[in-house]
Amino acid sequence: MHLSRTTLAICYSMIALVLFDSMGLIIKHLSGAYGAAELSAYRNLFGLIPAAIALWSSRAWHQAGRRWHLRQWKLALLRGFILTFAQYFFYLSLGLLSFATASTITYANALFMVALAAVLLGEKVGPVRWAAVLVGFVGVILVVGPGRDTFTPAALLPLAAAACYALTGVTARMMDAEVPTGLINLYSSALAAIGALLLAVLTTGFSPLRDTGDLIWIGGMGAFGGTAVLLLIAAYRMAEQSDLAPFSYFGIPIAFVFGWAFFDEAPWGELFPGALLIIVGGLLIIWRERRLRRAERA
Repeated sequence: MHLSRTTLAICYSMIALVLFDSMGLIIKHLSGAYGAAELSAYRNLFGLIPAAIALWSSRAWHQAGRRWHLRQWKLALLRGFILTFAQYFFYLSLGLLSFATASTITYANALFMVALAAVLLGEKVGPVRWAAVLVGFVGVILVVGPGRDTFTPAALLPLAAAACYALTGVTARMMDAEVPTGLINLYSSALAAIGALLLAVLTTGFSPLRDTGDLIWIGGMGAFGGTAVLLLIAAYRMAEQSDLAPFSYFGIPIAFVFGWAFFDEAPWGELFPGALLIIVGGLLIIWRERRLRRAERA
């Protein structure tokens, strides 16, 4: 059966979602014995392999003469620094919250990206997208649950991670257009690995491995995360982001099923209806961006 490029790209992005959630499951499994910063360091170190593969397979990088130097190296350093804390906040939250709750709150990154793009990139954001951001943030507040008996300050960690992930997305758009995505990704992974190593030394330090099994888990964590990034890069080369973005919200039910299956968690009261509002807000943003792109092409 022959699949269109867009269909194949959607399949790649869905597999990437499963791999990202699988990586999160491993992080949650290991978080009782290892600190968030050291897990982040391990993830980035092992993830350098698929990041290097993605760069080597980039036609744009080869056509540009396999250049390693970045003119905007300071911006690349800043992006790696931000990614370090994005991962640290998210990995820390996985050890403190239910898996689905931590994962769902991070989907607020689409909402943060709209606000940050307006401030940092000077993008014009109309009333529809601001309304979508407002709807989504109401959903985030409902999931985080301030004022609820079950509220914990740890719920703010994935929210901080979402803001940092959004900032890495916006700063990537600030890079020169001719810089291959694979090179930006490799720089980010390498710098985040260095940042996480330093953060681990300054916080919990590095724990001795309990057994060989943990080394396999750590290797799998890096492999899943790095391969997921590889698949996403391939997917975004094959189809437009507006075609793929709606499918990213399948990550919320996948995270719920994974949390229920592997950790016996079913946080219905925490997630609903807030998770639905986050999805609605995100889809409204995507719908509006697609309308704007079509209008520009007309």
